[in-house]
Amino acid sequence: MAITLVNPSGLPEIDVYRQVSIATGSKLVFIAGQVAWDAEGTTVGEGDLAAQVEQCYLNIGTALAAAGGSFDDVAKLTVYVVDWTPGKMPPLLEGISRAAAKLGSAPVPPATLLGVAALDVPDHLVEIEATAVIG
Repeated sequence: MAITLVNPSGLPEIDVYRQVSIATGSKLVFIAGQVAWDAEGTTVGEGDLAAQVEQCYLNIGTALAAAGGSFDDVAKLTVYVVDWTPGKMPPLLEGISRAAAKLGSAPVPPATLLGVAALDVPDHLVEIEATAVIG
């Protein structure tokens, strides 16, 4: 496996991601920020953060498969959420959980969550980009 995820001693253990990913593969994959579009470009889950997070993760899974990988190969995620507040954490985690069930894996690579004022269109509540390393 090209990615090893760890929580080093001296850093807090976070349930939803690991603090460090160690990459040993040979192919880098950079996935553009994915929003809650289906294959036809229609927004999924208007006004529903959990549904949009789920669709973003599923889109990343599709992109990874096209590159010959899976979420097991993701070294880093960056998550952008419109008007972020800590109260949005439950639907964010719900969306990740639903996507993980569909993808058959727990996507827990290191992640950065950023609150933003807006995304590309008003209907999009979240955008997620990924970097993967495939052996």
